[in-house]
Amino acid sequence: MPEKRRRSVVKAISWRVTASVTTMVISYFITGSLDIAFKIGIIESAMKIYLFYLHERIWAKLKFGLGKPMDYQI
Repeated sequence: MPEKRRRSVVKAISWRVTASVTTMVISYFITGSLDIAFKIGIIESAMKIYLFYLHERIWAKLKFGLGKPMDYQI
């Protein structure tokens, strides 16, 4: 059964929330400040979304690992 796009989007969002909350908890234990931990979590999340986008765009331009186009006749 193929995965629907909506499921993939929800999984991506749930992972981003989980990762950001983890960063905030670690930041709180290190700094002892909820305010700083929240700010670190927000900045971390925004930066990772942006960097992931750039990463994808760079990989979209590379030919590395791509097979040759199939040559076939109908």
